[in-house]
Amino acid sequence: MIITEQTNKDTVNIDISSSFEIVKMINNEDLKVAVEISKNLEQIACATDIISENFLKGGRLFYFGAGTSGRLGVLDASECPPTFNTPSEMVQGIIAGGDKALRYAIEGAEDSVELAQKDFEQHNITSKDTVVSISASGNANYVIEILKLAKNKSAKTIALTCNKEAKMKDYADITICIETGAEAITGSTRMKAGTAQKMVLNMLTTGAMVKIGKTYKNFMVDVKPTNIKLKDRAIRIVSEIADKNIEIAKKTLENNNYKVKEAILQLKYNVTEDRASELLSKHNGVLRKVFDELFV
Repeated sequence: MIITEQTNKDTVNIDISSSFEIVKMINNEDLKVAVEISKNLEQIACATDIISENFLKGGRLFYFGAGTSGRLGVLDASECPPTFNTPSEMVQGIIAGGDKALRYAIEGAEDSVELAQKDFEQHNITSKDTVVSISASGNANYVIEILKLAKNKSAKTIALTCNKEAKMKDYADITICIETGAEAITGSTRMKAGTAQKMVLNMLTTGAMVKIGKTYKNFMVDVKPTNIKLKDRAIRIVSEIADKNIEIAKKTLENNNYKVKEAILQLKYNVTEDRASELLSKHNGVLRKVFDELFV
């Protein structure tokens, strides 16, 4: 039996427990997730390297999954443009059954080879791309077929699962297996397994974006300020890195249409916006490399 389908001996009396006891049981299970992830850091790091190297070649990252796993992939992908100012096609999440499956369960989607073939063909995946299949069991036909097709295109393949016996590991360059064990509610992999998957996806995209220069130190210097909160964040980032007061940072950003990296260079090194853009283009947008050139 798949481990995520086994009965959890620590929660067998959850139905006759108080509310406090219920949430404590769930919390105790959740505490195990980060520990299990820590056992897979080498595999996660290798996957991060593959993704970042492909990004630098102009490649893309694709998440494929069904149900909760698919929803988590779509969620992580959708957060990359506002966080790192990436084009929407750079990181894409595809869920079996399409957008409707984000809200509703689509019967048979995870078992459909035909649906996997259809979804795969729509994206013209090449050897420069990275394909991540996400599945708690790792045995769904949809995700296995996706990896097979990706292999045929010479794309790099990563399997993210919670089952060490997952069939899809046979078609992956790297397998990340987070053995979260039996769920608090038997078979409800939206719980620990889903939490583990979300945490790993955070690592993959964040790590890869850091590697390609989307941050300076731990500042989100490629943030896309699409609302008041993000504009305030951009102002604070520019102010701190350029060592200027908030009002000067705000005025500079307003004048250059909230281009954070350019604003930092304008204020820190007294260069024009055009010159700042040239320097960033020369160094593939990596702010530290521009600093190194200007500091000499």
